[in-house]
Amino acid sequence: MAIEETPQFDYNSTRSKLILSEYGRNVQNMVKYIVALPTKEERNRYAQVVIDLMGFLNPHLRDVADFKHKLWDHLHIISDFKIDVDSPYPLPSQDAIHFKPEPLKYPHQRIRYKHYGKTIELMIEKAKSIEEPERKQHMVQAIANFMKMAYVQWNKDSVADESILSDLRAMSAGELKLEENVNLAKVEFRTNSNQNTSRGRSNNNNQNKNRNNNQRNNNQNNRNRNNSGGGRKY
Repeated sequence: MAIEETPQFDYNSTRSKLILSEYGRNVQNMVKYIVALPTKEERNRYAQVVIDLMGFLNPHLRDVADFKHKLWDHLHIISDFKIDVDSPYPLPSQDAIHFKPEPLKYPHQRIRYKHYGKTIELMIEKAKSIEEPERKQHMVQAIANFMKMAYVQWNKDSVADESILSDLRAMSAGELKLEENVNLAKVEFRTNSNQNTSRGRSNNNNQNKNRNNNQRNNNQNNRNRNNSGGGRKY
């Protein structure tokens, strides 16, 4: 009795890796077939057909400058640089294709006052280097206003100007100062929102009261008309 063989299924996990997935596995198999052809004349002829097919499968490359050059580069990449054909363009470099940039360094910097942020520290260092007194004073005023805005944004509460000026002196090591009687820009977070909310509620309540009063007046007028009409004698 003959024993039936179990069919071998072809899964993607058992296939070779797709080098450029946008062209699909059929194009990769065609390129693999071209690499194995014995004569260069055949390889050139079939390579041109595959180039036309690759352009048809990716029409968006036609918007790229010198898209034919890109297609030929992709052909060499798909063949793992093993295809031997007469390309109208210079061969791409494997080092340029597999170039790996150096990892970016993550900035490990200590921020003394995190609610102000690192930008304030950079602005303070910039203000220290300003030599013109008037220009420097305007810069310090702008920094203090920004610090107050940042404080209210993160703490969601009001803050005294003296606290902002004290933090400014501490962060600048006493080099940047403002007069004690200076008034910083007024910044409000909760107050405005609460006032707007309460105003909106009061307006809605007033409108509802007016509607109710008008309805009562209309009802009373209707009753008066009915009563006066019923008392008449014809």
